[in-house]
This record gives sequence, C-alpha cells and structure tokens, in this order.
Amino acid sequence: MTPSEAVTPDAPAVIRTPLLTQQWLDLAFLHWAVEPSAVAPLLPPGTTPDTYEGATYVGLVAFRMHRVGWFRLPGVPYLGSFPETNVRLYSVDGHGRRGVVFRSMDAARLIPVAMGRAGFRLPYLWSRMTVRTDGDTVRYTSERRWPGPRGAYCRIAVRRGERITDPTGLEHFLTARWGMHNAFFNGAAYLANDHPRWPLYRAELTECRENLIEAAGLPAPQGPPVSVLYSPGVPVRLGRPGRRTAGIPTP
Repeated sequence: MTPSEAVTPDAPAVIRTPLLTQQWLDLAFLHWAVEPSAVAPLLPPGTTPDTYEGATYVGLVAFRMHRVGWFRLPGVPYLGSFPETNVRLYSVDGHGRRGVVFRSMDAARLIPVAMGRAGFRLPYLWSRMTVRTDGDTVRYTSERRWPGPRGAYCRIAVRRGERITDPTGLEHFLTARWGMHNAFFNGAAYLANDHPRWPLYRAELTECRENLIEAAGLPAPQGPPVSVLYSPGVPVRLGRPGRRTAGIPTP
C-alpha cells in the first residue's frame, strides 16, 4: 500500500479538461469525531477510514450548488443551481489518495438528482430545501421527498465569525479534500477535483436539529460538533472517474 498523500491546502494537480464545473457557495461545515471502526463497513471496497490523530469524522456540509456545467460550457442557471446538504466520511485508498465518501446528498432539483444517481451512482436524494442569509447568519433547511426515508430533515444555522488566516491541521484535514471515492459499477472509482484555497471563517452554531446523519446509517451525534466552519465558497472543477482503488482493475 502506498503511503497516504500529504494534506495540502492547495490542490495537488490542476484539472485541465474538467468533466464538470460548478461553484460551491455559502458552506457550513459541521463535524463530529467518531471511531474509525464505526464507519469502516460503510466505505467502498479498497478504501479505509482516513484519520487525524487517531479519529475519523462524520461531516454534515450544507451549501448552495451554483451553475453546474459540463466540460467548459457555461453553467446552467436554474437546473444547475440549488441547495444541497451532504453527509460525508473521510477515506484513503491503496494508492494513498485521500478523499471523501458521501453517505447522502440531499438536493433541491429532481433532474440533477436523477442524473447523479443514474450516471455516477451517487447517493443523491430529492429534498425540499432553502438557504437564507440574514446579516452574518446563514440558515439551511431540508426535508426529504424521494426516495426516502421520507421526512428526513435538517435545520441548521451558523453565525460567521472571524476569518481564519492560519487553519489548524484538523481544519485542513476536514476541508482540503481533493477527490471522492465512490462505488462505481464494478468497483470503487476516484473522482478528483480542484479549486482555489478555501476562504474559511470560524462559526457559531446557533441551531442544529437534524436526522440526516442517522438516516445515512451512522450513529446519531452525541453532543455538539467538534468543528464548525463557514466559507463563502469557491469555483470547482471535477475530473472524470479515474483509476480504480487498489486491488480493483483499472479501466
């Protein structure tokens, strides 16, 4: 097994011919520490939990997807722009590539949900959602419609604090993730991304009522998150699904 790549605040490689372009805006990052053994069975074949000082993490990330576009074409203004809330885990594969694994991806547009499920085998779910800003506070709401469990919900609000000029090692670990691992037909694929360095702010969690984490097959969080961050967002480029994880044939 190749040693894990370093955690870097900047993308290790530039994607010159993107499969998809998009913007991720008004992000709230909430994270809880968990034992690696609790999430290992939920990861794709060929991956294991990625850890920081012995712990791995469950992330609840709410944001606005903005103007998703194919290749270098202009982003789509309506179908390509919608609120999204993800439950994610942290992974590393036999090639040493660090990434995230999505357990659920609630989104407010049915057609992108259907395309993501059929074309990329991603756990997209259609939900009724809003993102509203009031001064320094951003509120995110979500209620699942399809395929279920119907009624799974999320109500969170964060108040933006000071700009982070020197993120901690944990803050880099949780946000500087340059790809995702996903079960993909005959194995697990790796999909790389690149974007500018995150502009990060400390944030105060003023409301958190949700059952998305439990609906994603994980234990319900006990206590407040260990990390709450906010970012106004970044433009993003995603590559095509790449080499399979170690022990699985390459395309």
